[in-house]
Amino acid sequence: MPRDTAAKTLYGKTLRDNRRVFFVWAVATGLLAMMYAGFYPQLTENSTPNIPQALEGFNLNDVTSAAGYLQGSVFGLLVPLLVTFYGAATGARMISADEESGHLDLLLSHPLSRTRMALQRFAALATGAVAIAAVVLLAMLTIRGSAELDSISIGEFTAQCLNLALLAITFGALATSIGGAFGKGRAVVFGATAATGVLAYAVNGFAPQIHADWLQKLTPFHYYIGSEPLKNGFRPADAAVLFALSAVLVTVGVWRFNRRDLAT
Repeated sequence: MPRDTAAKTLYGKTLRDNRRVFFVWAVATGLLAMMYAGFYPQLTENSTPNIPQALEGFNLNDVTSAAGYLQGSVFGLLVPLLVTFYGAATGARMISADEESGHLDLLLSHPLSRTRMALQRFAALATGAVAIAAVVLLAMLTIRGSAELDSISIGEFTAQCLNLALLAITFGALATSIGGAFGKGRAVVFGATAATGVLAYAVNGFAPQIHADWLQKLTPFHYYIGSEPLKNGFRPADAAVLFALSAVLVTVGVWRFNRRDLAT
């Protein structure tokens, strides 16, 4: 079997094998986003909740405007953490699952290099991330009128969901890199990636309270939502940072994967 055919087959097989996983993640994330977005009409200008100052870094300081509410409760809290866990869980399966089960040697016995194997698996993960973001976008547009979210344009919703896909891909790249570089089991790879994600989220939220705003720029979450896409639309520079970070993580992981003795 030619290498190109083997690579395409692996990409398609990975999508088929994980189709239920991708479907569940996409539907669950979309429904959760829709449900919480639907609460917006219950808020009025005269019922502004008292948000502790310590939480203002989590985009919760403006919950009466449509963009402010979604930026805080939906796209600033629930959805990004869900896609972070998606990236951690799915990335942990891309290399570590086969190595842990002993199937990696059999897979690599085909005319397929380690690099192509890792990249095709990662491409399937990225496809799943785009599917999740697309479902979330569809959910938002579905209730845009009934939930009084019309002040947010379709382009602004699209910008935020594009960043959401890139955030999921970033943490998927981290998990894939850890699995490829160190050969650890799925539980270890998932735990390390998820812990990194939660820590980065906390740093991004609490940094302003300790007057260390510069720390936010060290986290993916800053580039995901810091420029407020729901208010300001797409910012190519932020997307480029997330894309570049993903590329660097995958490149380092694949480089180490190619040089690691799989027998150890």
